[in-house]
Amino acid sequence: MEYKPKLRRVSTLTGTWVDRSVASGVADDEQDEVLTRRGSWTGRFDFLLSLLGYSVGLGNVWRFPYLCYNNGGGAFLIPFTVMLVIAGLPLMFMELSLAQYAGLGPAVLFKRLSPLLQGLGFGMVLVALVVMLYYNVILAWTLFYMLASFEEPLPWKGCHHAWTSRQCYSYDEESKCLDLNGTYYMRECYANASLIANFTKVAKKPPAEEFFKNYVLQLSSGIEHTGNVSITLSFCLLAAWLIVFLCLCRGVKSSGKVVYFTALFPYVVLIMLFVRGITLPGSYTGIMYYLEPDWEKLKSAQIWGDAAVQIFFALSPAWGGLLTLASYNKFQNNCYRDAIIVAVTNILTSFFAGFVIFSILGFLAHELDTEVGTVLDQGAGLAFVVFPEMVTKLQMPMFWSVLFFFMLLTLGLDSQFALMETVVTGILDTFPQWRRWKLRVVFGVATVGYLGGLVFITNSGMYWFQLVDKYAANWSVL
Repeated sequence: MEYKPKLRRVSTLTGTWVDRSVASGVADDEQDEVLTRRGSWTGRFDFLLSLLGYSVGLGNVWRFPYLCYNNGGGAFLIPFTVMLVIAGLPLMFMELSLAQYAGLGPAVLFKRLSPLLQGLGFGMVLVALVVMLYYNVILAWTLFYMLASFEEPLPWKGCHHAWTSRQCYSYDEESKCLDLNGTYYMRECYANASLIANFTKVAKKPPAEEFFKNYVLQLSSGIEHTGNVSITLSFCLLAAWLIVFLCLCRGVKSSGKVVYFTALFPYVVLIMLFVRGITLPGSYTGIMYYLEPDWEKLKSAQIWGDAAVQIFFALSPAWGGLLTLASYNKFQNNCYRDAIIVAVTNILTSFFAGFVIFSILGFLAHELDTEVGTVLDQGAGLAFVVFPEMVTKLQMPMFWSVLFFFMLLTLGLDSQFALMETVVTGILDTFPQWRRWKLRVVFGVATVGYLGGLVFITNSGMYWFQLVDKYAANWSVL
């Protein structure tokens, strides 16, 4: 019988195959040459932490706790874990192994599999580009708040500011008014309650909400009223893109070192916030709101649907980031182990973040003498309204505010690294002759990202943000 040597692919750029019976040193040398041209992780932990940072993002802090509370508390962990096992982890491992084997990003990988699938890869790169545009706007908001947190007192404390409306309602100012036997109404303290007996009841807005909408966003009345670009936010957005550019200027070699800090620092802050949170009055009530299971909700299809959607948000399959990060791995890397580590760490981080958030919400509800459900919010509302309102009631509010927003910045940066790297890798894999000008390509993508993000910091920017987030990003992935 004729001997047929086993073959393995080494150079995916040239499409060559190497006889496995040849000395391993020859194959390894050729593979190293390819990886040197394209770039590769300098160590296994570079990839693992980059993958962890990409998967563990803002959604773990500001979306999962809300979903858990809204879908049966502790009972939500059952469908979430099931969806992780049957959908999230298999998809994640499939993408990691496929990209690691091919050594290519999504733009070219699917074309190599089948020309019919070429559009799938370009679609992933396009989704990453769109998300990249508005995701960095969140980092711009975060930078704005982090810098504003150095002011004393915090700028969103109290209602006597030029940007507050008549509906602004400060519980601290109301308390002072009641001590004077007065009545607090429309930012004023009236000595005689009868003066306002016939006044119309209006909705109350906390100062932090007014600060975010009226001062930071300068929000217009509708999407059709574009208005002007916010000068302050434009500088914050420029700073955010400059940070991303500097961290990615050398590709995965530079970002792989930055993630040692950006991927691990959020855990330090979460632990600090948890220790501080459980010492606050009302924290136990908040945590019980979070954990108390409602087993009846397991019969609802809604809870299983929300769990499946959250898995896609958490592990981020089909966005192109997993394929891009894994494409820079060594051929022999154990990506199955990495997938399990990141998936388990992700679900544990989400669950732990719920303790942190609800201990803080319990304290805020205690201070406002209301139910936890009335102060609960998700997304930007939790990060830029609820937490800033709560932090004004803590000792050393500046410290905790700076710490929290710096944590959000590091969480967001890791995800932004992967999104931008997906776009850059897609360009360089499609046009490999441009690798010699990689720095210019990275700068060009960052410039396009900054210019494209300006629409989200106009007076109608928040409306565009929500529109693109819902339809251009979420639905396109599904």
